[in-house]
Amino acid sequence: MSIIVMNTDINAQQEIVLEDDIRPVWEVGVLAAVFNSSEYPAADRKQINIIPAPYFIYRGETLRIGDGSIARAVAIDKSWYELDLSLAGSFNANSENNEIREGMPDLDFIFELGPQLRIRLSKFEFERYGKGELFLNLQARAAFSTDFSGIDKRGYVFQPVLSYRQRGLLSEKTALFASLSPTWATEKLHDYFYQVGSNVVTEQRQAYDAKHGYLGTDLSVGLSFNATEDIRIFTFARASLHSGSANEDSPLFRDKSTYSYGLGMVWQLWESEAKVSGR
Repeated sequence: MSIIVMNTDINAQQEIVLEDDIRPVWEVGVLAAVFNSSEYPAADRKQINIIPAPYFIYRGETLRIGDGSIARAVAIDKSWYELDLSLAGSFNANSENNEIREGMPDLDFIFELGPQLRIRLSKFEFERYGKGELFLNLQARAAFSTDFSGIDKRGYVFQPVLSYRQRGLLSEKTALFASLSPTWATEKLHDYFYQVGSNVVTEQRQAYDAKHGYLGTDLSVGLSFNATEDIRIFTFARASLHSGSANEDSPLFRDKSTYSYGLGMVWQLWESEAKVSGR
Protein backbone atom coordinates (compact mmCIF):
# COMPACT_ATOMS: atom_id res chain seq x y z
CA MET A 1 0.00 0.00 0.00
CA SER A 2 2.87 2.30 -0.71
CA ILE A 3 1.76 5.87 -1.20
CA ILE A 4 1.78 7.05 -4.82
CA VAL A 5 2.13 10.83 -4.85
CA MET A 6 0.31 11.99 -7.96
CA ASN A 7 2.16 15.22 -8.53
CA THR A 8 5.58 13.54 -8.16
CA ASP A 9 5.65 10.00 -9.54
CA ILE A 10 2.79 10.65 -11.94
CA ASN A 11 4.80 13.43 -13.59
CA ALA A 12 6.85 10.67 -15.17
CA GLN A 13 3.88 9.78 -17.38
CA GLN A 14 3.48 13.24 -18.85
CA GLU A 15 5.37 15.09 -21.51
CA ILE A 16 7.24 17.56 -19.30
CA VAL A 17 5.74 21.02 -19.80
CA LEU A 18 8.13 23.88 -19.09
CA GLU A 19 7.54 27.60 -18.67
CA ASP A 20 7.79 28.72 -22.29
CA ASP A 21 6.04 25.78 -23.95
CA ILE A 22 2.89 26.18 -26.06
CA ARG A 23 0.29 23.47 -25.41
CA PRO A 24 -3.40 22.78 -26.25
CA VAL A 25 -5.98 24.48 -24.01
CA TRP A 26 -7.43 21.04 -23.24
CA GLU A 27 -6.51 17.38 -23.75
CA VAL A 28 -8.49 14.17 -23.23
CA GLY A 29 -7.12 10.63 -23.25
CA VAL A 30 -6.59 7.40 -21.34
CA LEU A 31 -3.91 6.28 -18.91
CA ALA A 32 -2.98 2.64 -18.23
CA ALA A 33 -0.31 1.64 -15.72
CA VAL A 34 0.93 -1.27 -13.63
CA PHE A 35 2.58 -0.73 -10.23
CA ASN A 36 4.61 -3.09 -8.05
CA SER A 37 4.77 -1.61 -4.55
CA SER A 38 4.78 -2.43 -0.82
CA GLU A 39 1.43 -3.15 0.82
CA TYR A 40 1.98 -0.25 3.25
CA PRO A 41 4.98 1.89 4.33
CA ALA A 42 7.77 -0.34 5.74
CA ALA A 43 5.89 -3.55 4.87
CA ASP A 44 7.86 -6.65 3.87
CA ARG A 45 5.26 -7.78 1.31
CA LYS A 46 4.61 -6.35 -2.15
CA GLN A 47 1.62 -6.36 -4.46
CA ILE A 48 0.88 -5.61 -8.09
CA ASN A 49 -1.88 -3.14 -9.04
CA ILE A 50 -3.18 -2.20 -12.49
CA ILE A 51 -4.83 1.16 -13.21
CA PRO A 52 -6.81 1.98 -16.36
CA ALA A 53 -8.27 5.49 -16.21
CA PRO A 54 -9.28 8.47 -18.36
CA TYR A 55 -7.39 11.74 -17.96
CA PHE A 56 -8.30 15.36 -18.62
CA ILE A 57 -6.09 18.45 -18.77
CA TYR A 58 -7.40 22.01 -18.99
CA ARG A 59 -5.22 25.11 -19.28
CA GLY A 60 -7.53 28.09 -18.87
CA GLU A 61 -6.68 31.72 -18.23
CA THR A 62 -7.57 31.65 -14.52
CA LEU A 63 -7.82 27.95 -13.72
CA ARG A 64 -5.76 24.98 -14.86
CA ILE A 65 -6.51 21.33 -14.17
CA GLY A 66 -4.01 18.49 -14.52
CA ASP A 67 -0.39 18.88 -15.69
CA GLY A 68 0.92 17.34 -12.45
CA SER A 69 -1.56 18.92 -10.03
CA ILE A 70 -5.29 18.85 -9.47
CA ALA A 71 -5.99 22.54 -9.92
CA ARG A 72 -3.99 25.74 -10.13
CA ALA A 73 -5.13 29.31 -9.64
CA VAL A 74 -3.21 31.14 -12.35
CA ALA A 75 -4.05 34.51 -10.78
CA ILE A 76 -1.46 33.75 -8.06
CA ASP A 77 0.94 31.93 -10.37
CA LYS A 78 4.16 33.98 -10.42
CA SER A 79 7.39 33.42 -12.32
CA TRP A 80 9.06 31.78 -9.30
CA TYR A 81 6.19 30.31 -7.27
CA GLU A 82 2.77 28.70 -7.78
CA LEU A 83 -0.03 27.77 -5.39
CA ASP A 84 -2.10 24.71 -6.27
CA LEU A 85 -3.50 21.48 -4.81
CA SER A 86 -1.54 18.27 -4.31
CA LEU A 87 -3.03 14.79 -4.35
CA ALA A 88 -1.63 11.50 -3.06
CA GLY A 89 -3.15 8.05 -3.12
CA SER A 90 -2.40 4.48 -2.08
CA PHE A 91 -3.79 1.08 -2.90
CA ASN A 92 -5.73 -1.16 -0.53
CA ALA A 93 -4.31 -4.40 0.94
CA ASN A 94 -5.94 -7.54 2.34
CA SER A 95 -4.73 -8.51 5.80
CA GLU A 96 -5.64 -12.18 5.32
CA ASN A 97 -2.83 -12.54 2.78
CA ASN A 98 -0.23 -11.03 5.15
CA GLU A 99 0.89 -13.22 8.06
CA ILE A 100 2.01 -10.27 10.18
CA ARG A 101 -1.45 -8.61 9.86
CA GLU A 102 -3.54 -11.79 10.07
CA GLY A 103 -6.73 -11.15 12.06
CA MET A 104 -6.47 -7.37 11.67
CA PRO A 105 -8.77 -5.19 9.53
CA ASP A 106 -7.91 -4.78 5.85
CA LEU A 107 -6.19 -1.57 4.77
CA ASP A 108 -8.51 0.51 2.58
CA PHE A 109 -7.70 2.86 -0.26
CA ILE A 110 -6.17 6.10 1.03
CA PHE A 111 -6.34 9.47 -0.65
CA GLU A 112 -4.77 12.75 0.49
CA LEU A 113 -5.66 16.28 -0.53
CA GLY A 114 -4.23 19.65 0.41
CA PRO A 115 -2.47 22.86 -0.65
CA GLN A 116 0.94 22.92 -2.30
CA LEU A 117 3.35 25.83 -2.65
CA ARG A 118 5.68 25.20 -5.62
CA ILE A 119 8.83 27.30 -5.53
CA ARG A 120 10.97 27.35 -8.68
CA LEU A 121 14.57 27.31 -7.46
CA SER A 122 16.35 27.33 -10.81
CA LYS A 123 16.02 26.92 -14.58
CA PHE A 124 18.56 25.24 -16.84
CA GLU A 125 19.26 25.22 -20.56
CA PHE A 126 21.59 22.62 -22.04
CA GLU A 127 23.18 22.81 -25.46
CA ARG A 128 22.59 19.10 -26.13
CA TYR A 129 20.02 18.01 -23.55
CA GLY A 130 17.15 20.49 -23.67
CA LYS A 131 15.72 22.40 -20.70
CA GLY A 132 15.30 21.64 -17.00
CA GLU A 133 13.70 23.10 -13.87
CA LEU A 134 14.34 22.57 -10.14
CA PHE A 135 11.42 22.96 -7.70
CA LEU A 136 10.80 22.84 -3.97
CA ASN A 137 7.19 21.79 -3.36
CA LEU A 138 5.82 22.36 0.17
CA GLN A 139 2.79 20.07 0.61
CA ALA A 140 0.32 19.70 3.49
CA ARG A 141 -2.55 17.24 3.02
CA ALA A 142 -5.46 15.73 4.92
CA ALA A 143 -5.59 11.93 4.64
CA PHE A 144 -8.74 9.82 4.26
CA SER A 145 -9.38 6.09 3.87
CA THR A 146 -12.32 4.52 2.06
CA ASP A 147 -13.74 1.12 1.15
CA PHE A 148 -16.22 3.00 -1.11
CA SER A 149 -19.04 2.51 1.41
CA GLY A 150 -17.81 5.34 3.65
CA ILE A 151 -14.89 7.70 4.29
CA ASP A 152 -12.76 7.94 7.47
CA LYS A 153 -10.36 10.77 8.27
CA ARG A 154 -6.81 9.58 8.95
CA GLY A 155 -4.99 12.71 10.06
CA TYR A 156 -2.53 14.94 8.21
CA VAL A 157 0.69 14.70 6.21
CA PHE A 158 3.46 17.23 5.65
CA GLN A 159 5.75 16.46 2.71
CA PRO A 160 8.37 18.80 1.22
CA VAL A 161 9.49 17.60 -2.22
CA LEU A 162 12.68 18.62 -4.01
CA SER A 163 11.98 17.81 -7.66
CA TYR A 164 13.86 18.13 -10.93
CA ARG A 165 12.37 17.75 -14.40
CA GLN A 166 14.13 17.89 -17.74
CA ARG A 167 12.93 17.56 -21.30
CA GLY A 168 15.28 16.55 -24.09
CA LEU A 169 17.56 14.16 -22.22
CA LEU A 170 17.95 11.76 -25.16
CA SER A 171 15.68 13.41 -27.73
CA GLU A 172 13.29 16.36 -27.92
CA LYS A 173 10.35 14.27 -26.64
CA THR A 174 12.20 12.39 -23.88
CA ALA A 175 11.54 13.58 -20.31
CA LEU A 176 13.33 12.88 -17.03
CA PHE A 177 11.84 13.38 -13.58
CA ALA A 178 13.52 12.93 -10.17
CA SER A 179 12.46 13.82 -6.64
CA LEU A 180 13.46 13.54 -2.98
CA SER A 181 10.62 13.73 -0.44
CA PRO A 182 10.69 13.16 3.34
CA THR A 183 7.28 12.69 4.99
CA TRP A 184 5.90 13.46 8.46
CA ALA A 185 2.40 12.48 9.60
CA THR A 186 0.12 12.94 12.58
CA GLU A 187 -0.56 10.09 15.02
CA LYS A 188 -3.86 9.12 13.40
CA LEU A 189 -2.20 8.08 10.13
CA HIS A 190 0.62 6.26 11.95
CA ASP A 191 -2.07 4.46 13.98
CA TYR A 192 -3.61 3.20 10.75
CA PHE A 193 -0.38 1.53 9.67
CA TYR A 194 1.35 0.58 12.93
CA GLN A 195 -1.09 0.50 15.87
CA VAL A 196 -1.73 -2.92 17.49
CA GLY A 197 -4.74 -2.85 19.82
CA SER A 198 -5.27 -5.28 22.68
CA ASN A 199 -8.03 -7.03 20.70
CA VAL A 200 -5.61 -8.16 17.94
CA VAL A 201 -2.59 -9.13 20.06
CA THR A 202 -1.06 -12.55 19.31
CA GLU A 203 2.04 -14.41 20.46
CA GLN A 204 3.91 -12.97 17.45
CA ARG A 205 2.30 -9.52 17.56
CA GLN A 206 2.50 -7.56 20.82
CA ALA A 207 0.41 -4.49 21.63
CA TYR A 208 1.81 -1.22 20.31
CA ASP A 209 0.70 2.40 20.63
CA ALA A 210 1.79 4.32 17.52
CA LYS A 211 2.90 7.95 17.70
CA HIS A 212 3.18 10.90 15.35
CA GLY A 213 6.35 11.96 13.57
CA TYR A 214 8.66 11.00 10.75
CA LEU A 215 7.32 8.34 8.33
CA GLY A 216 10.11 7.97 5.76
CA THR A 217 11.84 9.46 2.72
CA ASP A 218 11.16 8.60 -0.94
CA LEU A 219 13.70 8.90 -3.73
CA SER A 220 11.96 8.65 -7.11
CA VAL A 221 13.13 8.77 -10.72
CA GLY A 222 11.05 8.50 -13.89
CA LEU A 223 11.53 8.56 -17.65
CA SER A 224 9.00 9.02 -20.45
CA PHE A 225 9.15 9.17 -24.23
CA ASN A 226 6.83 9.31 -27.24
CA ALA A 227 6.18 5.92 -28.86
CA THR A 228 3.97 7.62 -31.47
CA GLU A 229 2.61 11.13 -31.95
CA ASP A 230 -0.32 10.32 -29.61
CA ILE A 231 1.06 7.60 -27.31
CA ARG A 232 3.57 8.25 -24.56
CA ILE A 233 5.33 5.51 -22.56
CA PHE A 234 6.53 6.13 -19.00
CA THR A 235 8.36 4.19 -16.30
CA PHE A 236 9.48 5.06 -12.78
CA ALA A 237 11.23 3.55 -9.76
CA ARG A 238 11.16 4.61 -6.12
CA ALA A 239 13.21 3.73 -3.04
CA SER A 240 11.43 4.33 0.28
CA LEU A 241 13.78 4.69 3.26
CA HIS A 242 12.12 4.26 6.68
CA SER A 243 15.15 4.14 8.97
CA GLY A 244 14.51 6.55 11.87
CA SER A 245 10.74 6.34 11.48
CA ALA A 246 8.77 7.28 14.60
CA ASN A 247 7.31 3.75 14.79
CA GLU A 248 10.25 1.48 14.05
CA ASP A 249 9.38 -0.50 17.21
CA SER A 250 5.94 -1.52 15.94
CA PRO A 251 5.60 -5.25 15.13
CA LEU A 252 3.97 -4.09 11.87
CA PHE A 253 7.12 -2.17 10.89
CA ARG A 254 8.97 -4.82 8.88
CA ASP A 255 11.51 -3.31 6.49
CA LYS A 256 13.60 -0.14 6.69
CA SER A 257 14.01 0.01 2.90
CA THR A 258 11.34 -0.81 0.33
CA TYR A 259 11.26 -0.43 -3.45
CA SER A 260 8.51 0.25 -5.98
CA TYR A 261 8.37 0.57 -9.74
CA GLY A 262 5.83 1.05 -12.49
CA LEU A 263 5.28 1.09 -16.23
CA GLY A 264 2.48 2.67 -18.21
CA MET A 265 1.12 4.38 -21.27
CA VAL A 266 -0.72 7.63 -21.96
CA TRP A 267 -2.84 7.82 -25.11
CA GLN A 268 -3.98 11.28 -26.12
CA LEU A 269 -7.32 10.95 -27.96
CA TRP A 270 -8.39 14.57 -28.49
CA GLU A 271 -6.95 18.04 -28.05
CA SER A 272 -8.12 21.58 -28.71
CA GLU A 273 -6.99 23.59 -31.71
CA ALA A 274 -6.51 26.61 -29.45
CA LYS A 275 -3.10 26.84 -27.75
CA VAL A 276 -1.81 28.44 -24.56
CA SER A 277 1.47 28.79 -22.70
CA GLY A 278 2.49 25.54 -20.93
CA ARG A 279 2.26 27.27 -17.56
